[in-house]
Amino acid sequence: MVDPSEPNLLREDFPYSRIPPVRFDAEPVRMARPASIWITDTTFRDGQQARAPYTLEQIVHLYDLLASMGGPVLRQTELFAYTPLDREAIAACQQRPGPEVTTWMRASLGDLNAVRTSGVRETGILASSSDYHIYLKMNRTRRQAADDYARVVQAVVDAGIRPRVHLEDLTRADLDGFVAPLVESLQNIGRRARLPVKFRLCDTMGFGLPWPEAALPRGVPRMFQFFTRTLGVSPEHLEWHGHNDFHRGEVNTVAAWLYGCAAANGSLFGFGERTGNPPLEALVIDYIGLTGDDRGIDTTAITRAAAYFRDTLGTPLPANYPFAGAGFNVTSAGIHADGLLKNEEIYNIFDTARLLDRPLGITVNDRSGLAGVAYWVNTTLGLKGRGQIHKDDPRIVAMHEEVRRQYGAGRSTGFSPDEMQALARLHFGNALATTTRS
Repeated sequence: MVDPSEPNLLREDFPYSRIPPVRFDAEPVRMARPASIWITDTTFRDGQQARAPYTLEQIVHLYDLLASMGGPVLRQTELFAYTPLDREAIAACQQRPGPEVTTWMRASLGDLNAVRTSGVRETGILASSSDYHIYLKMNRTRRQAADDYARVVQAVVDAGIRPRVHLEDLTRADLDGFVAPLVESLQNIGRRARLPVKFRLCDTMGFGLPWPEAALPRGVPRMFQFFTRTLGVSPEHLEWHGHNDFHRGEVNTVAAWLYGCAAANGSLFGFGERTGNPPLEALVIDYIGLTGDDRGIDTTAITRAAAYFRDTLGTPLPANYPFAGAGFNVTSAGIHADGLLKNEEIYNIFDTARLLDRPLGITVNDRSGLAGVAYWVNTTLGLKGRGQIHKDDPRIVAMHEEVRRQYGAGRSTGFSPDEMQALARLHFGNALATTTRS
């Protein structure tokens, strides 16, 4: 182990006074997707660091939603074990069908007691790996930190609990001078106990880069090549935990899958420290896309979970949030509406009505045109194909003229469903159900 007297902050990669440069090596890493990939969840751990604490009832309800959404692909979820509420939530979830419940602890023997009494079979262990954390936060040397981590991992193994070492801030770490000897020493502990040590590779600040040519320590493909080929860690003992500080949380996680990592960690709707974690529901969609396997997965649970956040937790998602926002598949552009009148596949990502229980929608505004009004009417009446009302129908034209009049008078908001209903009754009257169709 290289144990310098002063921290190596890798200033070439992290100058701090400017945006970190993106460096590439000449040769790309070859794709090496594991034979089996899966998802793990941190909604109740990292996710609770970004919002008000969940109640026991809320944790149980969300656990059930996660179990439906991820099915057999979602293998684990982690909870804290510090407080009586934490331990009660662990016990409640352990009694329900769904992902295995694991815990999280600091590299402290004092934390092990709470973990042991929770009855879990696996725990995460915080192991800060960069000099930013070892020297500047913990005020330790690398050797001291490594000895502390080994002592705690040994105690966890002796307690009969599987250790999952969370290598915090790995994308700013000295991989050769610290991480490699640390991983080897922890693997030796596991070998002696015949209890493999798992490693969670944590992109704590979101510095990871998804491209196969991206250089270490930031290049995600090279990071997994380093762990699997250089350090000899099996893909099934590796897990990626990303953050979204640079808008790369999800794409880095998919890159981890593609280049040698079996487990991808995410949180429901991306809630997590600062900018959050990879959205778990996006990982479910990407898993299906990568494997073609949707057995036991209920993607409509994404919509139910969004409704629960909005209606019960008081946390509505942004309207344009993918898959779950109120307007993610709602258009207001006339040219889009015209395409949807012809065939909804033109402007819909997939059958959102069937797969997400989210039919297409439209918000009528000054950009919607005749097609937008016609699409709203046909959608409201449940008309499609040859039976739909044409955009040149005089009643559609009259409704559109009223829309144009209001915007010409200074209106700046979209028409609400109630306003559109009133406008449609004015021009269609009782003919809403029996109107002539063209």
